[in-house]
Amino acid sequence: MSGDIERALRTAWWPAAAAVARLAGDLSLAEDCAQEACAAAVEQWPREGWPANPGGWVVTVARRRALDHLRRESTRPGKEREAVQEQVAAEQDGSAVAGDDQLALLFACCHPALDPAARVTLTLRVVCGLPVAAIARVLLLPEPAIAQRIVRAKRKIRDAGIRLRVPGPGDRPARLASVLRAVYLTFTEGHSPQGTGAVVRDDLSEEALRLARSLHRLLPGEPEVTGLLALILLTSARSAARADQDGALVLLADQDRSRWDQGRLDEGRILIETALAQRRPGPYQLQAAIAACHADAARSSDTDWRQIAALYGELLRFDPSPVIEANRAVAVAYAEGPAAGLAILDTLAASSRLARWQQLHIARAAMLARCGRREDAVAAYRDALALEPADAVRQHITSQITALAAAPALTEET
Repeated sequence: MSGDIERALRTAWWPAAAAVARLAGDLSLAEDCAQEACAAAVEQWPREGWPANPGGWVVTVARRRALDHLRRESTRPGKEREAVQEQVAAEQDGSAVAGDDQLALLFACCHPALDPAARVTLTLRVVCGLPVAAIARVLLLPEPAIAQRIVRAKRKIRDAGIRLRVPGPGDRPARLASVLRAVYLTFTEGHSPQGTGAVVRDDLSEEALRLARSLHRLLPGEPEVTGLLALILLTSARSAARADQDGALVLLADQDRSRWDQGRLDEGRILIETALAQRRPGPYQLQAAIAACHADAARSSDTDWRQIAALYGELLRFDPSPVIEANRAVAVAYAEGPAAGLAILDTLAASSRLARWQQLHIARAAMLARCGRREDAVAAYRDALALEPADAVRQHITSQITALAAAPALTEET
């Protein structure tokens, strides 16, 4: 598949799956029809030429596949022909996908009848179209466990007759935490993709931003929704600087900050100030505040690492996860020295779950190198390589190993 077609189909997945889900109320069918439409595009576009509206083409084909399926089903005893007739009418009038389709699908996948862990997993698969392997990497879990979650969740939605719609105000609080987490993880996968050679997957990042904006329009007074939108804006503002002209990964400390999107930074700052002023702090607001600390530093050396470490400490009250503690360790390493951060990471490294997280090994390697422990740093980098990171990350790790091998001696940074 050519790169252009692949990028177009990644963007088209969301509306295609949402359109079928609205018509059929069946998530498995939605996923299958979106997949079939994408396969048809791969076969036809190179031969017949690109359609004027690639995304609309995929949505139309997916809907038609779904309608064909529903027509066949309607001939069987016990099926509701009225529902099929309504869907056929929607096909005939040529109406576009409703604006709330994807938001409705997102809320449906986060229904409180589903297990909390299954909500996010299902959303990442059905709404975002992420493969099981990518979801397993994001959630730091084995692939078979993820696959089982998805199957059980789809069955639960089907058997319980859960409606695919945006819930009313009274039903939103029970779903909101899972919805926000799904959007956040979608952005995370877009910002640091694992299944592609690109440093950033703009399609996922921009879809997460679009969903965050939709949620903010729906719930403008909810500070955590505002915080998530601010976080995505402040973080995505750095995307253009995350790769050099050859496509290689550029770490935050080495980025050309003149390439950061100032408009997104300004919007993100205003939003996080607005959210924090409500004095109802939460994890997305705190993460946005951390991103704002990075945005406020004109140079990497100006970064207020003590403030960032303190914010991570506060974040642990809301999300006492080892991943947050690992990020706090990085801030501590810059604020107090690499040995202090390394002590935290060494404790976390004993966790079997975090052993699957390549960023832990990369952070340890960097701290070990700063402490002058070259051989241990190389070993930690090799542990990260064993987890099959994305191409850009692998190239970065390889370059660090090469640099460490060439260095005659290393001393702790001051």
